[in-house]
Amino acid sequence: MSTTPTLPTPVLRPSDLTDDAPAAAPVAAAPTPAPWTGHDRGSAAYRRILLALLCAGIATFAQLYSPQGVLPILAADMGVDASRASLTVSAATLGLAASVLPWSLVADRIGRVAAMRASLVAATALGLLMPWIPWFGTLMVVRVLEGAALGGIPAIAVVYLGEEIDRRHAAIAAGTYVSGTTIGGLLGRLVAGPVADLTDWRVGTFAVALMASAAALVFFTITPPPRGFSPHPVSAGHVARAVGRHLRTPRLLVLYAQGFLLMGAFVAIYNYLGFRLEGAPYAMPSSLTSLLFIAYLSGTASSRIAGGLVARHGRRRVLLTSMAVMLAGALLTLAQPLVLVVTGLVVMTAGLFGAHAIASGWAGVQATQDRAQATSLYNLWYYVGSSVFGFVGGMFFVAGGWPGLIGMVAALIAIAGGFALLAARERE
Repeated sequence: MSTTPTLPTPVLRPSDLTDDAPAAAPVAAAPTPAPWTGHDRGSAAYRRILLALLCAGIATFAQLYSPQGVLPILAADMGVDASRASLTVSAATLGLAASVLPWSLVADRIGRVAAMRASLVAATALGLLMPWIPWFGTLMVVRVLEGAALGGIPAIAVVYLGEEIDRRHAAIAAGTYVSGTTIGGLLGRLVAGPVADLTDWRVGTFAVALMASAAALVFFTITPPPRGFSPHPVSAGHVARAVGRHLRTPRLLVLYAQGFLLMGAFVAIYNYLGFRLEGAPYAMPSSLTSLLFIAYLSGTASSRIAGGLVARHGRRRVLLTSMAVMLAGALLTLAQPLVLVVTGLVVMTAGLFGAHAIASGWAGVQATQDRAQATSLYNLWYYVGSSVFGFVGGMFFVAGGWPGLIGMVAALIAIAGGFALLAARERE
């Protein structure tokens, strides 16, 4: 018969109860993860982010400004004058201006990338609908809604870059993003104008909406997962308090003034240059006047160059130099020879986007907290200026011709320069 073996009872020795007993091996503490500093320039994620925002800029600004390339044709078709026709641009930029703060709230709650995707879906849907609206009043309503949907990209893109890109390269990355917005604005006008000349303005703007839809699809596909921000509940009251605090900060107010005044001057020139050149003595068709928007490529280059100059010369000096370039270009358009008008347009565009690249990025740096709201406020004033002076410029144009319009533009640039000269200060 088998028996179960009995295990020996352990003997407890006195030494086991003393401090001389060997201690248990310590458990190694989990290493603390290094703080997120952003993707380095040249990395695969860095390149994907910039390409994704390039596509978002194309989708946004092509739709926003496509009617600007067909304003004379649209005015004739709708039976409205130049100033009322320009409302197709101003209505969208006003909707965009009104939406940037709500979009910043949405971005805090659901995340930056998710908010930008929602913005593009809504905007492209409205963009595909807009050309087929038969009534001018209803068209204005749709353009306001389209602008409000588009507001998610400019409201979020720069702060998203600041969270995902290494701080050392933030100015260059912001300049690259702004250069992408110039390409979008250029393509919107460049596609709409020639297509409209062959068909009508509705087909021209619809072609732009199709292009924007393709760009939005690329954004969805290649944007890397965000790492620099985690969504969190944010109340409307918090946003209101942040807005109030930013609007009481003189350094930020100076930058908001830059966007308001300079963008207003810029859009006024582009809104009414087509009317000038399609009249005597130039008598240019829409297919040719739309080619003038190639001047946007100077802004594509200058925004990146301005971002690169910051490290050597500081933001304030680069900002003031960009404004001087913008003023010189605007004054040059007063000349009669077409080659000088075009040269002035190129120079003026380069100056505006150089200044915009500096001021928009600077707004985020100046804010010590609630940066999404700080950059959204910059964009709010930027597009309010576009809406207000894009329309008011028509009154100056009707009353005083091109010299009257340029007089308004020069005054706006001079006021912006005075603010920057007296009040803009560096704070890294």
